[in-house]
Amino acid sequence: MSNLQSLLRTTTEETAEKVDWTSAWAEKYPVLARYQDEVDVEKYAAELRELLSSLRETYGYSERDAMLVLKDILAHEYLDKGKNGRRHKK
Repeated sequence: MSNLQSLLRTTTEETAEKVDWTSAWAEKYPVLARYQDEVDVEKYAAELRELLSSLRETYGYSERDAMLVLKDILAHEYLDKGKNGRRHKK
């Protein structure tokens, strides 16, 4: 885990932007290579844009920070589903 954390700390934004993350993760999670042909992406994208906009307007986050916060909330909701684990403050 420390190797991954070190790699993330030393990777520049410029380098990270060059990576096709969907393809990279699709090797481990094949659904990422095919969902765009199966899912009404625009429907979900519109809802996500609304949530991102709300985070930016309500909390003054940048576009990137709003995306990171929304991604983290989604990850915690997924990991906490059905558990009495960590819950977010209101």
